[in-house]
Amino acid sequence: MTRTFAVIGDPIDHSLSPNIHNAAFKALNLDCTYIAYKIPKGELKEGIESLRKIKISGFNVTIPHKVEVIKYLDELSEECKIIGASNTVSNENGKFIGYNTDMDGFLEPIKNRNIGISGESVLIIGAGGAARAIIAGFAKQKASKITITNRTLENAQELARFASNLGIKSESITLQETDVSKYKFIINATSVGLKGEQCPIPIKAINANHVVYDIIYMPMNTDLIQQSKKNSATIIYGYEMLLAQAALAFKIWHNLQAPYEAMKKVLLGGF
Repeated sequence: MTRTFAVIGDPIDHSLSPNIHNAAFKALNLDCTYIAYKIPKGELKEGIESLRKIKISGFNVTIPHKVEVIKYLDELSEECKIIGASNTVSNENGKFIGYNTDMDGFLEPIKNRNIGISGESVLIIGAGGAARAIIAGFAKQKASKITITNRTLENAQELARFASNLGIKSESITLQETDVSKYKFIINATSVGLKGEQCPIPIKAINANHVVYDIIYMPMNTDLIQQSKKNSATIIYGYEMLLAQAALAFKIWHNLQAPYEAMKKVLLGGF
């Protein structure tokens, strides 16, 4: 019997997760299929119920549901409890168990470049579910301070409190008062750039001392990435996080090592 997996979110048309996971199933000859399933904001409860009805084997969660989905799950992994957001759910004998592969998926490309995090300062643009996982990752790696900037300041303030509770110094600021020269890491954790919009903070001062990481993977070269490249910053692409977290989700669902190269090939072919 074919096992079905999915990614849920809205918008979902741009998602490359089906390509990645279906390529992995093909590479390992697994009788599985992976689909994109649009669940608009406000319809998550009904959406999760319908996934239970069709006995979905597992699913990924993307914008805007990563935090809210927790309400509808039966159990949570340790990371999920700490982060307060889930991006991967496994159906284990009818129980929906939430995991978070965003945190380690985010850290992986930084580790691959041997870039140290301990004692460094971080700027995060955005305050959604992905930002929570990223903050938890930086806290785990002992960054010195995290600054959060966001369109809605109270959401940034809430995340700054979340960071403090994890034992890391933090503050929230408005987009306008952002001065990039104060930070080693500049992370875009918003969906700004998906449709080619300009980066919402002043980025002229970015230079070779910065590590710029945009978690948007489509387009690969967002406005933030393009400008930062011109200014010789170290660049980390969103597709690297996407692949790393997908490989971790694959392992949770199938208890097998993900065929990373097959997944990477189809992903980069998708651009």
